[in-house]
Amino acid sequence: MPNKPKSANKEQAAYGGAYEATIKLQIKPLEEGGYLATSEDVPGLVAEGRTMAETTEIAQGLARKIAESCLAHGDPLPPALVELEEEAKELLVPVSVP
Repeated sequence: MPNKPKSANKEQAAYGGAYEATIKLQIKPLEEGGYLATSEDVPGLVAEGRTMAETTEIAQGLARKIAESCLAHGDPLPPALVELEEEAKELLVPVSVP
């Protein structure tokens, strides 16, 4: 897999052949209810869900599928999925409250 960074080898070994990258999502509420997520980091990513948490989960799965498709077809991965940073990340995570 030529698109994976050299620094990913350490992460791959730790996570059973896979590694993690962080992408930015833009999530906005829809007038009819629910939320829509897109990402400038992963072109083609458009996810819709009932809650922000569900939308985020769907977007994560879709980003993974886009990466798998790129690798399967020999297409380059989006840069955000290649350029791993080995520093601590601060993430905003949606939490559904009943």
